[in-house]
Amino acid sequence: MRSTARGEGRRLATRHRNIELGLLAFAVAVCLAGHIDAALALTGKLPPGLLVHGLSLGALAGAAHLAVRRFAPYADPLILPLGVFLTGFGLVLLDRLDFSYKLAHAAKGDYQKLPAAPSQLMWVFISVAAALALIVLIKHHRFFQRYVYLMMAGALILLTAPIFSPTDSFGAKRWIKLPGLPSFEPDEFVKVAITIFFAGYLMAHRDALALAGRKVWGMTLPRGRHAGPVLAIWAVSLLVLIFERDLGTSLIFFGLFIVMLYVATERTSWVVLGLLMAVGGAAVVGTVEPHVHGRVEAWLHPLDYYKPVHDQAISEQPAEALFSLGTGHLTGTGLGSGRPWLIGFAGRSDFIFTTIGEELGLAGVTAILLVYVLLIQRGLRTAIGLTDPFGKLLATGLSAALALQVFVVVGGVSGLVPLTGKALPFLAAGGSSLLANWLMVALLIKLSDSSGRTALDPARPDPEPLPVQARPVEPIASVEPSPNGPTLSGPYGPYGPSTPAPTPAATDPTAPTEPRPGYGYPPNQATT
Repeated sequence: MRSTARGEGRRLATRHRNIELGLLAFAVAVCLAGHIDAALALTGKLPPGLLVHGLSLGALAGAAHLAVRRFAPYADPLILPLGVFLTGFGLVLLDRLDFSYKLAHAAKGDYQKLPAAPSQLMWVFISVAAALALIVLIKHHRFFQRYVYLMMAGALILLTAPIFSPTDSFGAKRWIKLPGLPSFEPDEFVKVAITIFFAGYLMAHRDALALAGRKVWGMTLPRGRHAGPVLAIWAVSLLVLIFERDLGTSLIFFGLFIVMLYVATERTSWVVLGLLMAVGGAAVVGTVEPHVHGRVEAWLHPLDYYKPVHDQAISEQPAEALFSLGTGHLTGTGLGSGRPWLIGFAGRSDFIFTTIGEELGLAGVTAILLVYVLLIQRGLRTAIGLTDPFGKLLATGLSAALALQVFVVVGGVSGLVPLTGKALPFLAAGGSSLLANWLMVALLIKLSDSSGRTALDPARPDPEPLPVQARPVEPIASVEPSPNGPTLSGPYGPYGPSTPAPTPAATDPTAPTEPRPGYGYPPNQATT
């Protein structure tokens, strides 16, 4: 029966890999169709290099599939296709925007006329190669459990490094620029490292953090010494917000810890305390720090930019994003038929979402958001299927990090929350963001492989013990008083506590040895 179950599990795993292959082919086909549609709308001709682009994307997806089939055969069949689709569709949007930016900024001669799609395509190959290396080289996700504090130290160094940067980039200090090397955004990698640290830390201290504290206004608050980690994370988030003026990283960093803390302890008081601290800290910093204050003002009054006299910290982009999204209506203007480049320099970063809203409409926005939701759901499903606490928390944290980043970006562009300047995962231009998100995909694949292996290919259990013939139940011994203590009268005669009861083997060497209590021995005699 066990071998039959294992064989059925392996057949089901093979079926999942075949489903994954079909979904990958479908994702590549949809991306190529979008590429053709945009080129026909912009130029009236097929895009140049279509065959090379299609073969490259297909080969990359095929190589990733073969690596997963070989080194993670029980992985979730949807995670890889969803990542490939979002990445390929991002290339479609960037190539479409490059064409319009080149025409609009050719006379101006600024940097916006430079294409972003070729560089992004290079980072696609680098990111997928790094993800495959992680899948091949890391045998099990518990490997990272050994280095949680080392990762925390590295994450804090990366997180604080932009503070010492001599220049700002669009009002925030998020990038590190080294001589002779391209700039990179360290906070994208910090979210992965910090998630691994939170999973290890909370796994080790969840019992202490779950202890009840005092009740205040009907809410159970944690004890003072257990609230220390939350206060420390809150302080670090405020430092990032003050010195780097990076609202998005601060929100993701602190929100991720609160989500994982709630999952580990199941205490609503942690969530309430975290929200109060986040709102209070953001209100203070938003009032004091001019750059953050400008983002809040632009969020509250986006159309004030068009007044003759307005706050100079207010940008025109929030209002332009609302106009762009409103132009799309239900089905959009069609790929290549809108004017999303009017937003300006951030059109290929967080505001790439407005391209979707304008040219694909509400239907396209809903479809893309559902793809994100589905990827997040597969991560949470993986967390439910895992048996070890570290894996559960890690899968939950990775899913929460992706959900928080999508929320702050989409919410900022649509006017739900203040703008943060973060890149939309997989879609926006940026090598750091793409590499970090593909590392998250690789980790989710390894985690889902462990979860699927547990469900579909359980370890072979120990052989069941042979049934032991129980001895006939003897009368319960009676207690008699004795100078040395209570003596028991039973089938072997009276004996005191200092005199062990004789066994059949002591009187008859050929008698079978009696089984241990709990292995077929009568409960009443085992107790006696």
